Amino acid sequence: MNGASREALAAARERLDALTDSTSVDAAKLAEELAAVTALLHREVSLRRVLTDPSQGGEAKAELAGRLLSGQVSGATVDLVSGMVRSRWSQSRDLVDSVEELANTADLTAAQRAGALDDVEDELFRFGRIVGSDTGLRSALTSRTASTAAKSELLRSLLGGKAQPVTERVVTRLVTQPRGRSLEAGLDSLSKLAAERRDRMVAVVTSAVPLSDRQKQRLGAALAKIYGRQMHLNLDVDPEVLGGISVRVGDEVINGTIAERLSEATRRMAG
Repeated sequence: MNGASREALAAARERLDALTDSTSVDAAKLAEELAAVTALLHREVSLRRVLTDPSQGGEAKAELAGRLLSGQVSGATVDLVSGMVRSRWSQSRDLVDSVEELANTADLTAAQRAGALDDVEDELFRFGRIVGSDTGLRSALTSRTASTAAKSELLRSLLGGKAQPVTERVVTRLVTQPRGRSLEAGLDSLSKLAAERRDRMVAVVTSAVPLSDRQKQRLGAALAKIYGRQMHLNLDVDPEVLGGISVRVGDEVINGTIAERLSEATRRMAG
């Protein structure tokens, strides 16, 4: 997002944090209602254009949103969405993306309250790895001809009772309402949101063998020192790396594997 949309999203995040700081607010219900608003705005293109039209006054747009949503969702959701449409947005799609992000953040907040956020982070990572290694499963989950009910049932069989309820909810929303995104990109975005709930960055660590607890602690401390933030380590084992580890933080890769060093030596010899 650029310019106005980025500022509008930052303000919306602050309002959401203020809402969910109150234990009287049901974060899971808030997430469900914001997800419903996301679906409405995605479906009704003309509506989202009106709600983001810069030529219309903010109060007029907030009143319209209030009339449409009152009685359908809670007052907290109405107030949150009304505040968002008062803001200025660079593109109408940015509003939809932002409401969806708030829905996922509210669900992750519910997991954090329940002491389950670490589990959710790990489950999102593992599910992404499973999907990435199983082309049949990925095809079933991303098929344009499969019904929403069929995809939901497949996810229920995979995650129901085996993963945290929040994990199942956010993954189901992603799969059944992809909104033009790849499954991998959506899962990566969810992992980053989960890490941000604790003001942590995500490091994807690939090693030839599982790391010991001591190695994980030392690696986490070293990365935190480098990046100035706490790190959540998503651990993957790949015997093909031969030894050492590969660490990816965002778009940056720190590669210390034997396989990489052999490849580099080969490249130099060939040069």
